[in-house]
Amino acid sequence: MGHSAAMFEALKGGGAAIALDEVEISILRSLAVNLLELIGPGAPEPDADADPLAVLFAEEHQGPTEKPADPALARLFPDAYGGPGSEGQGVDQTEIAARSAEFRRFTENDLRTRKREDALAVVHSLNALTPGEDGSAVLELTGELPLRWLGALNDLRLTIAARLDITEDDESALLFGLPDDDPRKPISMAYVWLTGLQETLIETL
Repeated sequence: MGHSAAMFEALKGGGAAIALDEVEISILRSLAVNLLELIGPGAPEPDADADPLAVLFAEEHQGPTEKPADPALARLFPDAYGGPGSEGQGVDQTEIAARSAEFRRFTENDLRTRKREDALAVVHSLNALTPGEDGSAVLELTGELPLRWLGALNDLRLTIAARLDITEDDESALLFGLPDDDPRKPISMAYVWLTGLQETLIETL
């Protein structure tokens, strides 16, 4: 992305618009598809004949209780309780772990479904674009799409941050200083670009 990357602008009637070239479209699409693969399938559809309450309380229907091993997934599906700063405050760590597991069991599949829908919305809206002769197309996001995109952009940034092992926002300044031959350079530039997209999309809301 050698040129100045496109950013979102507010639409008059509400919503947001952005002009994307073919390279940007393909990068965003492949990132969103990778995100879908990472998130994986959501909860299986309940059997139509099954008693909904029985399904709800059936063990196999409930989500995972373990925090994912993949650092990117761990950022997408964080523990609800505990974490840094909760130690030493008289809080029982085993109790925190148990509460986190319980919370995860009932919420991760829902969260997974929402994240899938956000990423799919990005893929579908990009697929609907037809670049003109100059190779660019204007993407217009209205209705619930800006929020879907916002969710997906945030998830993309989280996963890239995990891959780059970035924990603090100020470390993104370090990314600008990476030499061109550093293997992390392309993905770090994508991270910076996604951050800009997210920030300008928030401004339009």
